[in-house]
Amino acid sequence: MTLTLTVPPRTDADRFTGLPVAVIGAGPVGLAAAAHLLERGLDVVVYEAGPAVGTSVRAWGHTRLFSPWQYVIDPAAQRLLEATGWEAPRASSLPTGQDLVDTYLAPLAATPQLAPVIQYGTRVEAVSRQGMDRTRSTGRADTPFLLRLYTADGVTDVTARAVVDTSGTYTSPNPLTAAGLAPAADLGDRVVHALPDVLGVDRARFAGRRVLVVGAGHSAANTLIKLASLAKTAPGTDVLWAVRNAGTARLGADAADGLAARGQLGSTVHGLVESAQVQQIASFEIDDVRPDGDQVTVVGRRAGEPFVVTVDVIVNATGFRPDLDMLREIRLGLDDIVEAPRALAPLIDPNLHSCGSVPPHGVAELAHPEPNFFIAGMKSYGRAPTFLLLTGYEQVRSIAAELAGDHTGARQLELVLPETGVCSTDIGGSSCCTTPAATVTPAADDAACCTTPAPSTDSTSCCTN
Repeated sequence: MTLTLTVPPRTDADRFTGLPVAVIGAGPVGLAAAAHLLERGLDVVVYEAGPAVGTSVRAWGHTRLFSPWQYVIDPAAQRLLEATGWEAPRASSLPTGQDLVDTYLAPLAATPQLAPVIQYGTRVEAVSRQGMDRTRSTGRADTPFLLRLYTADGVTDVTARAVVDTSGTYTSPNPLTAAGLAPAADLGDRVVHALPDVLGVDRARFAGRRVLVVGAGHSAANTLIKLASLAKTAPGTDVLWAVRNAGTARLGADAADGLAARGQLGSTVHGLVESAQVQQIASFEIDDVRPDGDQVTVVGRRAGEPFVVTVDVIVNATGFRPDLDMLREIRLGLDDIVEAPRALAPLIDPNLHSCGSVPPHGVAELAHPEPNFFIAGMKSYGRAPTFLLLTGYEQVRSIAAELAGDHTGARQLELVLPETGVCSTDIGGSSCCTTPAATVTPAADDAACCTTPAPSTDSTSCCTN
């Protein structure tokens, strides 16, 4: 039996006077959170570990989003930008990650409202309550949060009235093994992160090599498409694709999808398999990955039988998981399986479905036993895939309303997501989503974008974290 102690939130305690809301991470959702909080008249500070906004986005800046501009700009952020004379890009065009930074995130961070509140090169090492670890209950809701910050100048402790963690998951990839454990040996540069720049700066790493892509989602498919293109001009490039299940439901061929570029992805990658440009290794459960000279040997079971494959380099596209170490002293209410907030988890659990849309949700689904603490953005999805930027923007709009005392507004959800027929279930195969997309009509500039990539008409694709 698990006992969860929930402390009723209070926002009028004297100890909160003058304290800001702390936002962790200056990516798209973090900056949107700051814009909504400022619009509500709340003080805010944004802590970004990297040297500039959109650090994770810059890492895959060479890839192209499968969501057009009309779906990747937050309404409150757009209002801040338009006050400076900024003009939105053509709504129907598909930006690259670098376009997203240069055209949207960087100008947004430079607005007079946001520029003074963002602290770069500041890593949040831990979050707690001032003078209270997670076991203390009396007066907890009236006690400010304590954030331990690491910068080039040393360690600093600061306080906040509320915390919104939008730090994402891009730097916390899932391990390669089916058991979820890291390989026993150090593999060095034989394993690379998802979404390498195969046709650009990373070309030499893959050209003429035997490459294994591990993963059954959009990130894997994006890389496979790039590798197949590389193989046409780089003799000796051999492309293999390992997936744990017998099929790839999220990449169904000719899947119905409200985002055309994302829907095209399944057809494209399955065409590569059928034409033998990509060798698919299905039903492959990886037990270990071991260095083998300059190569790497992958050991496991294929359809229950021992299976071994040796390659030059592996692309780890197995998805991501939240880094929860900094939240050890915070009372989290996370689902035991997905590591998402308990009320949200059943809507996104990949054991049940992996739809591209989920019902609208906000503070009611994101609440934790810790008053005024929220996880938003990709990190709120825990280990579940297929997060859309629009989902994160609606999350932080709702959170800002709640922290401003507008509890009704926080629960009047304003979200519509592109529909998709792509779903996987715990009984295997694919089917239509049983969870319908929201039917509320969004404002003209409501945004949505996926954190995992799919091909556009120019065969370049992308994701966001």
